[in-house]
Order: sequence, then structure tokens, then C-alpha cells
Amino acid sequence: MKKLFAFIAVIGMLSLGASSYAVAQDETAETTVDTTQVAEETTVEEPAAKVMEEEAIESTSFHKVVKKQFIQGGAMFMSFVLLALILGLALSIERIIYLNLSTTNTKKLIANLEDALNNGGVEAAKEVCRNTRGPIASIFYQGLDRIDEGIEVVEKSVVSYGSVQMGLLEKGLSWIGLMIGLAPMLGFMGTVIGMIDAFDSIQSMGTISPAAVAGGIKIALITTVSGLIVAMILQVFYNYCTAKVDSIVNNMEDASISLLDILVKYNMKK
Repeated sequence: MKKLFAFIAVIGMLSLGASSYAVAQDETAETTVDTTQVAEETTVEEPAAKVMEEEAIESTSFHKVVKKQFIQGGAMFMSFVLLALILGLALSIERIIYLNLSTTNTKKLIANLEDALNNGGVEAAKEVCRNTRGPIASIFYQGLDRIDEGIEVVEKSVVSYGSVQMGLLEKGLSWIGLMIGLAPMLGFMGTVIGMIDAFDSIQSMGTISPAAVAGGIKIALITTVSGLIVAMILQVFYNYCTAKVDSIVNNMEDASISLLDILVKYNMKK
């Protein structure tokens, strides 16, 4: 009997151990399933979050913001401001290209002209001027064309033709200045119109409501800022062009003096 009771007790202990092990395995499996589900949900949520972030970035891109502000500022006045910007940039680019093409290596030109004048005469010097681009070469050509009439005539010709070339260099700068002054004026006009709309809303409602006047004030501020930005952009190009013109004019004056010295020496050798 004692052996039977001992055998039954051993079987009971083994049964309890097996059931405990099965429960532990079930809990581990459930934990694994839960962890896998959480990982899958996290994996699914991360791409969704990235997509939402990318959409937010795209919605706040620069051109969309500009387009939104342009529409909110009022199509009429903002169109005039945009037109002033386009015209001003077109004139500025044209002047920059022209002035850069008008820039000449003065030292090299004077050296080539002096060599040609000493070796081949006036016609060879004229050929050098014809093959060189820029206003300085044109002034030299006009001076060489009148060398037979005397140095005084050459000097007057150089001065007169230099004024003509200076006018060509400054051509179009006044229109850029007009756009610089016109853009803020258009912006301020939009400001005035926006404030008038705001006061009209107050008058029609009979009370001062922030929601009623916010639209007009917003239009006023957007047009003002747009006009000032356009003016600042064009002012940079205008200052560059004027500085370039001053540099070319200074080179023209120095080169004209050098030309007269070369011609005096050439006449003395004849």
C-alpha cells in the first residue's frame, strides 16, 4: 500500500509539472503573438507617419506658399507687382549681358594698337579696332579716322564719341529705376484698397469685429511686402549695372588719354 501511495504521489507531481509547463508555454506563445502584433502595428504605423510628414512638407513647399500668398493678396494688384518684377528682371538681364560684352581688356588693346600703328600704320591700327569688341575700340577707331586733321580734332572726336558710348551704356537703366519705384507704389496702393475694404466691412456690420477686418488687413500687408521685395531685388541689379557702367567709363577715359599720347608720339616720328 505504501508503494502504491508513493507511485500515485509521483504521478500527481508529474501531472502538475506538465500542466505548469503547458501553461507557461501558452503564456510565452501569447506574449510572442502580442509582441509580433505590436511590431507589425508599429511597422505599419511608421510608413504612415513618414507619408504624413512627406505630405506636410510638400504642402508647405515654397512655390505653393508663394502661390497661396499671391492669391490671397488679390489678383489685380499682385499681377501688377509681378509684371513690374518680370519687366525689371528682363531689362536688368539685358543690361548685364550688354555691359559684360562691352568690357574690354584695355591694356592688351592699347599694346596691340601701338604695335600695329608702328609696324603697319594707321590702317593696321584701324583693323585692330575693328576686330575688337566694345566701346573703347569704337572710340579709338573714331580717333584714328581723323588723325590727318590734327591732334585737337582727334581729341574732340574722342570726347564726343565717348559721350555717345556712355549714353548707350546707360540705356535702359532709367526703366529699371522706374520699376524699382513703381513696385512699392503698387504695393502701397493695394494696402490702401485693403484698408478701405476693412473699413467698409466695419461700416456694414456696425461693430468692430476682428474677423470682419482681418481679410482686408491681410491683403494690405501681403501687397506691401510683395512690392518691397520686388523693389529690393531690382535694386541689387540696378546697382550692379551702374557700377559696371562707371567702371567702363573710367576705362574709356584712361584709354582715351593713352590713345592721344600714342598718336602724338606717332606724329613726332613721321
